[in-house]
Amino acid sequence: MAPGANIHNNPPMMKRILTKLALVAMLFPTLAAAAVDGERLYQQKCSVCHGVDGGGGVGIPLHLPDFLAVADDAYFRNTIRKGRPGRVMPAFPDLSDSEVDAIVAYIRSWSKQPAPRYSARAIQGDAARGGQLFASHCAGCHGDHGQGGVGTGVTFSRPREAPIEAPALGNPGFQESVSDAMLKATLLRGRKGTPMPPIASLGLEPKDADDLVAYLRTLKTKPRHVEAAELEPIIQFESSYDLQQTLENLKQAVIGRNFRIIRVQYLEEGLAEPGKEDHRKVMLYFCNFAFLNDALAIDPRVGLFLPCRVTLIDTGKGVRVMSINPKNLSRLFNNEELDEACQRMHDLYQEIIEEATL
Repeated sequence: MAPGANIHNNPPMMKRILTKLALVAMLFPTLAAAAVDGERLYQQKCSVCHGVDGGGGVGIPLHLPDFLAVADDAYFRNTIRKGRPGRVMPAFPDLSDSEVDAIVAYIRSWSKQPAPRYSARAIQGDAARGGQLFASHCAGCHGDHGQGGVGTGVTFSRPREAPIEAPALGNPGFQESVSDAMLKATLLRGRKGTPMPPIASLGLEPKDADDLVAYLRTLKTKPRHVEAAELEPIIQFESSYDLQQTLENLKQAVIGRNFRIIRVQYLEEGLAEPGKEDHRKVMLYFCNFAFLNDALAIDPRVGLFLPCRVTLIDTGKGVRVMSINPKNLSRLFNNEELDEACQRMHDLYQEIIEEATL
């Protein structure tokens, strides 16, 4: 191109350049992903559950060689997009395609093996026979109808000898992300470092894998629907008593339901200078250790919201008594197993606060 030439005034030249750029993008699709920092995105979006090095935690370990050997890039992309409704793994619909590709490329960098490529062809098998095989060999870990293990997968919520909880095979996010070929490859290979064995060690053959895949495709789990009306952020009552009497009433209501008082503190404690806290704003901390143990066994992240606490604020026109709405937790953590415990805690909070304020 001649010095000083302006390509914007030369449509044919502009067209040739754009065509070449499009060809480069088609021939080297990973360049777009490389332009985005996949490691940074992984640390921001994924590491809190899957570990900074993919070693797992709340989420499953991703760097297992047998997992990376059978999981194709489409599986990762779909999983990031769809998540696992009700099963801890959230969906990330707001990530751009290049950002998703960058995360996938970073995860793939943990393996020296190239990503597998699978046919989209459905595997033909005997689903009825596959169901019998599943009941005999798989249900012990994955549940009698593929509902998966209980808990999140971290040590507190699983047996210490099991590195991960068995995934929910009927989950719509899993069903829409995994191909028949990847399911079969997983069955044949197993997953070293987890309780998942290759089916050959169980005395099964590749044809049995076909039947198992056919059965797995019949598993359908419908996520529970949470009504928006249930998702108010707080439980709130107005007290007909002054601040001190409301606090005493609250203590008695807490003790009467087998909770132990932990402490009372000013809301601004640690934020304002000692002695300068607003004495019209108080928090009561309390706990039922049996309930605490049950909730943590379902999902240790509940500990972020424990011990239980209620806030009292003297507005000058009355006393407002508030707590978080525990029913938001199962939605926040994407864990349907918390629903019953959260409903129970919601009812207890409401009973306690209502009794203290009436």
